Amino acid sequence: MLNELYEKIFRINCLTEDIDSLYHQAALKLGVSDSVLFVLYMIYTNGEKCLLHDIYKSFGICKQTVNSAIRKLENEDIVYLEKQKGKAKIVCLTDKGKSYIKQNAAKLFEAECNAFNDWSEEEMNLYLHLIEKHNASLRRQIENL
Repeated sequence: MLNELYEKIFRINCLTEDIDSLYHQAALKLGVSDSVLFVLYMIYTNGEKCLLHDIYKSFGICKQTVNSAIRKLENEDIVYLEKQKGKAKIVCLTDKGKSYIKQNAAKLFEAECNAFNDWSEEEMNLYLHLIEKHNASLRRQIENL
């Protein structure tokens, strides 16, 4: 029984790593680094602007990596930072960035949408429910380590 559980956990972990690998392959095909693609993806899915804090927490990428990606994009005139109240900052697309994002993050988002086109509403809801349930349970277990 325990061996069967180990095998299932191993399979789940392999599938999760495969998903990460697919996103890495997408970044390579789109000609950007993984971290740049994640930053652009967050901006794209938020509508041309995104709180810097949301980028930090959404993908689990360290702040230094996110900041490096943003500096690279700033140097290429793709994004700029806009100060908000307190220490908050918003990452915004420049006009050049609005065009640039269509070449990468928009294509990735479209690929994701197309990948789920064959799923029923019920399948999508079940998938989301199971991932959320697993994450919540694992989070509790990690807190107790």
